[in-house]
Amino acid sequence: MELKKLLSYLKDHHLVVATAESCTAGLIAGRLADATGVGSSLDVGYIVYTPQAKCRLLGVEQQTIDRFGLTSEEVARSMALGALERSEASIAVADTGLADEPPEGSDIAPGTVCFAWALRGDDGTQLFSETRRFDGSRNVVRRSAADYALERIPHYHRASRRSGVAA
Repeated sequence: MELKKLLSYLKDHHLVVATAESCTAGLIAGRLADATGVGSSLDVGYIVYTPQAKCRLLGVEQQTIDRFGLTSEEVARSMALGALERSEASIAVADTGLADEPPEGSDIAPGTVCFAWALRGDDGTQLFSETRRFDGSRNVVRRSAADYALERIPHYHRASRRSGVAA
């Protein structure tokens, strides 16, 4: 999705975004900030690279990290919920992943990124997540992941309006 179209979508639907970024380290918020007039559609961006930052700033439980690992949808979901709860945003986008070689002993493929989108609505908070794998160098993976996270906002916003089920 073109950035200008996304910004129009956000404005048309009165959506304000918060980001909680690990793998992309601020690229999602940065991509949004590339658009003129984004001020009414971007509330806050958290860069939480370390496990400690995820816990301290977003309220991710250490036991979630220990049980599922840093590159997991469960951690991404906790990050998205934490960002939504700590902001004035109506949607939070989170990612955590592995842009390049995994640590020794890990079976996670390079380029694996876990995403979550938390949406605040009249029926409560709805939460969506998915895992994707991107090819390329470390920074290609990070840029691809940031663009993907933004492209999926309209999809999950529409899904949240259809489902009416709170997470």
